[in-house]
Amino acid sequence: MKLKLGMIGGGQGAFIGAVHRIAARMDNEYELVCGAFSSDAEKAKASGLLLGLSPDRVYTSYQDLIEKEKQLPEDKRVQVISIVTPNHLHFAPAKLALENGFHVILDKPMTFSLAEAKELEEVVKTSGKRFCLTHTYTGYPMVKEARQLVKDGKLGKVRKVYVEYPQGWLSTFLEGEENKQATWRTDPTKSGIAGAMGDIGTHAFNLAEYISGLLVTKICADINTVVKGRKLDDDGAALLKFNNGASGVLIASQIAAGDENNIKIRVHGEKGGLEWQQDNANTLLLKWLDKPAEILRTGAGYLSSYATSNTRVPAGHPEGYLEAFANLYRNFALSIKADIEGKQAEKEWLDYPGIEDGIRGMAFVENVIASGKSDAKWTDFKI
Repeated sequence: MKLKLGMIGGGQGAFIGAVHRIAARMDNEYELVCGAFSSDAEKAKASGLLLGLSPDRVYTSYQDLIEKEKQLPEDKRVQVISIVTPNHLHFAPAKLALENGFHVILDKPMTFSLAEAKELEEVVKTSGKRFCLTHTYTGYPMVKEARQLVKDGKLGKVRKVYVEYPQGWLSTFLEGEENKQATWRTDPTKSGIAGAMGDIGTHAFNLAEYISGLLVTKICADINTVVKGRKLDDDGAALLKFNNGASGVLIASQIAAGDENNIKIRVHGEKGGLEWQQDNANTLLLKWLDKPAEILRTGAGYLSSYATSNTRVPAGHPEGYLEAFANLYRNFALSIKADIEGKQAEKEWLDYPGIEDGIRGMAFVENVIASGKSDAKWTDFKI
């Protein structure tokens, strides 16, 4: 049984829509049956035609999609709605979809503001529907392995976390060249109060809390807008304090000329540390206080069930960004199917980002920007 999937946003010219559709197709758990790909009627129709959808299920607004799909018989009606619009168009369609009985997959950051995130949290709770937030990097097998190693106490008590996300694509005033991706991501009316920290800093923050199992309680940030004329931050760093007393450093920059998307994390405990980075995603490096370092590899039999259940091919075959994205889609689908069948979802399937990750992500955005504007050395992390 395939789950019937609908998409809001992600039409022609949109990068992330295609990524979501590839992720949804990879494990054959979904069938794309409808979409509201653009508010431009011609672009919406052209996108639907390109994707092979029936013209009567290609809509020009999310309201129209939700209203008309709800009226269809259950065997035809969409079940899961994927929302891949810019940040300012996350909350309203997600809220309406949940209120009308549809499961939701939402691109990050979750909403335009923390206030919206809190309201959406209440909607999720009362709807009884499942909600997934696409923090892609938690889908990597070796990221899941790292989380389990920390959780199992292999490193001892965590003392230090370093996480960085360097990009160089906004090193020039690209938004002045009518670049669609640059234009909305640097526009405060569409992106929110943060640029780099909202776009990629939230990924770094989520990865730090996911692997360490800790929660940030205090923050001390330096936020910069480097490129002349830009309206939002394009560079920044933050010192972090965690709820077990550990400290951390987070760096996010979109003006690191020459860098691509090599998000990287190191976690150090009393007994040793671990290191993972996206440009060598199949490898997890363990470094010990009293013995030689170890290299763990995706596909090996010695890994945890969380890593192996999110691996598709034998060891040595690279799995990357699209597969990590697909793991979120698959785990979400398997959890929904378990609900439909009246079964308990496997613990590995339930390991996908949800509403709490979204709340903390939006809290990070507001706290890191507030800290960057403050003269205080440390500010409390408020939700």
